[in-house]
Amino acid sequence: MPKVTFLPSGDVFEFEHGKLPYCDHGKPESILDVAMHFNFHLDHACGGNNACTTCHVVVKQGANHLSEMEDDEADRVETAADVQLSSRLGCQAVVKGDVVVEIPAWNRNYISEGGKSTL
Repeated sequence: MPKVTFLPSGDVFEFEHGKLPYCDHGKPESILDVAMHFNFHLDHACGGNNACTTCHVVVKQGANHLSEMEDDEADRVETAADVQLSSRLGCQAVVKGDVVVEIPAWNRNYISEGGKSTL
């Protein structure tokens, strides 16, 4: 069963392929879809339609366990603040195995996370 670890909070979510109810945000079993299913806050202003970069994450481990980046995601992620070689959009990166991703500090919304600071 693949698991997604979100940094800096350390929250870990595990799911069985094909059994995760689709939350209608991003691609099925994407990082965003997993986050939504487990009520973990990952900003997604466009509803997971690859039209913004608010779900930008930096892959720390397990990049080979994500779907390949398609051209439309690559074009969009280039516009993200502080883009890195391992940057992905949570709505487009489909999880196929264990991954560790970091939500960039500029993109953490502490008000909608209940005021919990993880810096």
